[in-house]
Amino acid sequence: MHGVPSLHELTVSSARSAASELLGGDVRRWAHVQAVARKAAEAARALGPAESELLVLTAWLHDIGYAEPLMGTGFHSLDGAQWLRQQGHERVACLVAHHSCASFEAALRGLSEVMATYPDEGTSVRDLLTYCDMTTGPAGQAMTMDERLADVRKRYGSDGVVTHALQAAREELLRQLTAAERLLADAQPM
Repeated sequence: MHGVPSLHELTVSSARSAASELLGGDVRRWAHVQAVARKAAEAARALGPAESELLVLTAWLHDIGYAEPLMGTGFHSLDGAQWLRQQGHERVACLVAHHSCASFEAALRGLSEVMATYPDEGTSVRDLLTYCDMTTGPAGQAMTMDERLADVRKRYGSDGVVTHALQAAREELLRQLTAAERLLADAQPM
């Protein structure tokens, strides 16, 4: 894809640079991504060094599929995952595909077969990524999960596919956020 950065070596720095290049022109989305990445850097204390870096770089890339040059299916979680897979970063692709219970939205969009090609690892990294995303508003503001769900309903409408997907995913989102909050409570402060 012309004008799209490559991520041959994936580090926090290269992930931040790619996200900035692809999403930086969308002020609101970029504010959200930056806030999610900051929150992930704080939450990373609950993980070992390798997993900590993975969480933070994935936070930078979790919404990369909103970038116009990467749009294929029209569903950002899968579009970002497909680009990351093409770059050779399979685990990050799977985490991006499944952040914030995206499989529920994939099902409503008729994309379950595509989503199934990205295994959901169900790890603490996935739970913490969901926690960071679901407690950060669209402009980077801190929110509870309930506030975030209410904001989605306001922005997408009560009949929107995103609204329906998150309503269907509510119990699983709560499970992932509870698991993340337990990890954070048990972690030693930095």
